[in-house]
Amino acid sequence: MQSVEKESPAGTAVRLGEEGRRRGRGKSRLHPDQGVRHRAGSQDWNPDLSRRQTHNQLSHPGYKQKMVDRLANSEANTRRINIVENCFGAAGQPLTIPGRVLIGEGVLTKLCRKKPKARQFFLFNDILVYGNIVIQKKKYNKQHIIPLENVTIDSIKDEGDLRNGWLIKTPTKSFAVYAATATEKSEWMNHINKCVTDLLSKSGKTPSNEHAAVWVPDSEATVCMRCQKAKFTPVNRRHHCRKCGFVVCGPCSEKRFLLPSQSSKPVRICDFCYDLLSTGDMATCQPTRSDSYSQSLKSPLNDVSDDDDDDDSSD
Repeated sequence: MQSVEKESPAGTAVRLGEEGRRRGRGKSRLHPDQGVRHRAGSQDWNPDLSRRQTHNQLSHPGYKQKMVDRLANSEANTRRINIVENCFGAAGQPLTIPGRVLIGEGVLTKLCRKKPKARQFFLFNDILVYGNIVIQKKKYNKQHIIPLENVTIDSIKDEGDLRNGWLIKTPTKSFAVYAATATEKSEWMNHINKCVTDLLSKSGKTPSNEHAAVWVPDSEATVCMRCQKAKFTPVNRRHHCRKCGFVVCGPCSEKRFLLPSQSSKPVRICDFCYDLLSTGDMATCQPTRSDSYSQSLKSPLNDVSDDDDDDDSSD
């Protein structure tokens, strides 16, 4: 893929994919509270990981890792990470540690509980960080940090207006994100997979097989996905099962169960998952994407919801 470089307001080099440049998507047009129709089209990848690399070098298994190791203590890398820290302000966690490299950043559309929303993502060689956009490239809040060694990703088939997406799955939380173009999706997935592979190779750990369910968006369920009878209204509120991710009514989700990877306290789960967990058949109630997420996209839309999801903790 050909690319061009220019200087961003933050002083870091920006590499714009040729596909995004042809479509005039070099600048972010995404408001923090708008959906997939306004996705940003620019992704900024560390230029020092891309310059002067031949095809043979890129195909060598250890070449890119050597480049990352070389950049770890460079002034340019430290400056880039400091800029990210400053954008999150005092409320954010410190990000500068020995050996950490900022691989790239960009705006992706995260499928939240109520609707798709823009989120700023930063990919490091060991963590994935994202937050709400307050002022593009200047201020972000509600920082989330995800250790990459716990991450697995799966591509999502295009569904209507939701295109160029993939699932980010971890034992604590799983969710779907969408890029503006197929090229950007490919770049993100390739970079994430490479970072995860390198981390696991260094640590000797095996990829995690356990992951939290992807929550079905509120708007994709007009009735309880378990009893198929209870209609959601401002009074009869929606709830999410923390085990399967289904949207369920109160009577179908009165029980709690301890899921250590998600919380130190028992969390809400539906009756179906509770019965299976109680009998030890935990795998059965962990739905595949075709069982829950994709199935939900075919349901009629309804915007009634039980709480505000401006904070990702309630997505």
